[in-house]
Amino acid sequence: MSDRPLFAGVDIGGTTTQVVVCDDDLTVLDRAGTATPAASGGQAMIDAALGVLTPLLRRTPGRLVGVGVGAAGVVDTTVGRILVASDSFSGWSGFPVTAAVEDALGVPAFLDNDVNAFLRGEVSGGAVRGEPDVLGIALGTGVGGALWAGGRLFAGPQGAAGEIGHIPGFGDLPCTCGGRGHLETLASGRSIGARFADRTGRRLTAREVADAATRGDQDALEVYRAAGAGLARAVVMTAGLVDITTVVIGGGVSRAWHLLEPVIRAQLAEEPPVSGHPVRLVRARLGADAVPVGAAARARLETTPGAGVLTTP
Repeated sequence: MSDRPLFAGVDIGGTTTQVVVCDDDLTVLDRAGTATPAASGGQAMIDAALGVLTPLLRRTPGRLVGVGVGAAGVVDTTVGRILVASDSFSGWSGFPVTAAVEDALGVPAFLDNDVNAFLRGEVSGGAVRGEPDVLGIALGTGVGGALWAGGRLFAGPQGAAGEIGHIPGFGDLPCTCGGRGHLETLASGRSIGARFADRTGRRLTAREVADAATRGDQDALEVYRAAGAGLARAVVMTAGLVDITTVVIGGGVSRAWHLLEPVIRAQLAEEPPVSGHPVRLVRARLGADAVPVGAAARARLETTPGAGVLTTP
C-alpha cells in the first residue's frame, strides 16, 4: 500500500456535491460528483459525499490524511458546524459536519464557507496562485466574497469578511437577505434574470440573458453593463479599505466574462483605487474544482507541518 499523503475536498452545493482527491501538491488525482439530497437532512448529505469519496480512495493509491468540506451558508470553522443555511437545505443548520466526517473516516476534517474555499482553491492552484492580497468574488445564484490578505484567508471575527454581495450602495432594489441596494441585486444570476424581466416582461435565466446580449439585445446588454459597473465599484471600495492588488471572479455568471470584463475594466480605469495602483482583474481558472480543491488545501494546511499556500512557479 502506498504511503503517499492524500487530501480530499468536498463541495456540498444546493444541487450538486463535488469531490476531489489531491496529492501533497494539490494536484487533482481523481474527481466525481453526485446530486445533493438537500431535502433529506445533514446526515444524508454527508452520506452522499462519502458515497462518492469512498470509491475514489479505493482506486487512488495513498493514505488519506485529512478532508476539507466547503458548504454554502454561515459556518463555524472552529467546531465544524453549519450555523445558518438557506431554505433550500433541510436539517443542515446546526449540523456537525466535521464530526460526521471524522466518525466515518477516522481522519481530521475541516469546514469552510464555500466562497472562502473557492478563493483558497484559486490561490493554492488556480488563477491567482501564490498571490498575497486578493479579493475573490463568486457570482452564482447570489454574490459571495472572500478576502485573502497577507498570504492567508482573512475571515474576520464573525467569519463575514469580504462578503461584498451584501453591502449597500448599489441602488434601492430589495435583496433576498431583506436589505436593499446590495450588490447582489445587480450582479447575481437571480437578479440578472429579474432585472431583464423588469425591463422586458420576458423571464429568462442569466445564461439566456447573456446569450441575448451576445446577439445584441440592448436590454440584455444594459443588464450586464449594470452588473459589471456594480462589480467594479465593489472592487474599488474593497481596494480602498484593504488595499488588495488582485480580484478573481468565478461562479456560473462569470461564464459571461466577455460581457462583464470590458465593463469592469473600463470602470476601474475611469475610477482607479485611491492608491493609484491598478487592481489586476482575472477570471477564475479551476471551475467546479475551485471549492473542493480549496477545501483540500485547508485540510493540507491544518494537518501538514509547515504547509502553506503553494507559491507561484
